[in-house]
Amino acid sequence: MNLDDAITAHLQWKVRFRTALANSTTVDASAIAKDNVCPLGQWLHGEAKAKYGKFANYHQCVSAHAAFHCEAGKVAQWVNAKDAAKANAALDTQSPFNSASQSAVVAIGKLKKELSASHAA
Repeated sequence: MNLDDAITAHLQWKVRFRTALANSTTVDASAIAKDNVCPLGQWLHGEAKAKYGKFANYHQCVSAHAAFHCEAGKVAQWVNAKDAAKANAALDTQSPFNSASQSAVVAIGKLKKELSASHAA
C-alpha cells in the first residue's frame, strides 16, 4: 500500500465534492461512508491488520480513517440532496469534515513513519 497515494486520494474528496456540486452530479454516499471500501480501508482491515495490528499508530489510523469516512458520508448526502449550503459549510476549513480529513492525513503519516522505522530496524 502506497500511503502517500492514500493521503492524496483522501485529500481529493474535497475537490470531488465541490465538482459534484458545481456539476449537479451525485456521488456514491453509501460507499463513501464506509471505511472499508476504498483501497486504504481494504488494506487497513485486511493485510495491515494482520501485519501491523500491534503497532500503536495502526489503531489510530483505523479510527481516524473511519471518522473521515463518517464525515465524508454526511457531505456526500448533502451533495446528492443538492443542498449546496450544507455541503459547502461542511467543506469549510472549520468543519468536522475538514478536521476529520486533517486527522486522517496525520494518522496515515504517523503510520507510514512507524512502518518505515520498523522496516529499517
